Amino acid sequence: MQNLSAKTGTTSTQTAIRHTTDDGLSMVQQLRGWLLNDASPSQAAPSLDWLRWAVFIGIHLGCLGVFWIGISTTAVLVAIVLYLARMFFITGFYHRYFSHRTYKTSRMFQFVMACLTCMAGQRGPLWWAAHHRHHHAHSDRDSDAHSPSQHGFWWSHAGWFMDRINFPTKMNYVKDWRTFPELVRVNQLSWIPFILLALGLYAMGAALEYFAPLLNTSGPQLLVWGFFISTVALYHATYSTNSIAHRYGQQRFETGDDSRNNLFLAILTLGEGWHNNHHHYPSSVRQGFFWWEIDLTYYLLLLLEKFGLIWDLRPVPPKILSKRKKEQNR
Repeated sequence: MQNLSAKTGTTSTQTAIRHTTDDGLSMVQQLRGWLLNDASPSQAAPSLDWLRWAVFIGIHLGCLGVFWIGISTTAVLVAIVLYLARMFFITGFYHRYFSHRTYKTSRMFQFVMACLTCMAGQRGPLWWAAHHRHHHAHSDRDSDAHSPSQHGFWWSHAGWFMDRINFPTKMNYVKDWRTFPELVRVNQLSWIPFILLALGLYAMGAALEYFAPLLNTSGPQLLVWGFFISTVALYHATYSTNSIAHRYGQQRFETGDDSRNNLFLAILTLGEGWHNNHHHYPSSVRQGFFWWEIDLTYYLLLLLEKFGLIWDLRPVPPKILSKRKKEQNR
């Protein structure tokens, strides 16, 4: 009887140790997937990633530091420059190059574009392009992860990417990019340039405080303005293309979805607000189809073309422009 009890106790202990080990390995695997952005679709299930929510909210809370560190012309200018630069990286590189391949470039500059855009804090180039291509294939249908008509305005704006089901990179949508090992690695470690930006801003602010005190700034001030405030503004301007641009504005073309043209968003996002144009013909490097439609990303890409960094920019074909507009069919 005692031997039986001893064996039972030993078995229970071994089972408990095995469960503890399995749980520990599972946590390590989850952490690895989180840090390397390589969770497989089989590992993902529909549920909110609360750690990701905590980081997201933490970046917003960082903006409150302005009440302690104050404001200076230098800090505001740094915030504006970083907002505009990173918005261009998102629109010109992640969107018009990695998602739609609307121009060509060298393998080296392609790598540089990927690294620069990671500073925007919006995941890696393959993840971004894959989800965007999926969006175009299923626009405003139930399978569209960020459709406001299907899943609600706020979910389409800032909820969908917190769902674990949308965490993995949809590699079947980026077969053209996954053959580049350097891009796969950047996609896995996309958070590093984002963190380096924050550290660099703090270091720059501290250096300016010491060597150029007349600029009236500091490490904490540049961190709050250049990183937290600039990033939050960048986040919500970018997200507005998924939410606002599928609900408010004009529809020039029949596209079978709710995409709209919105002048305010076009200014805020350097040209992405001409969203109905884009859904009508996504293969063009230009989203403002007509001269009066401001598209700053397109103008900056023309500048890069002048310097020989990119080439073969794909225009809007005349037959696309000559098609009857939606409002003319009413």
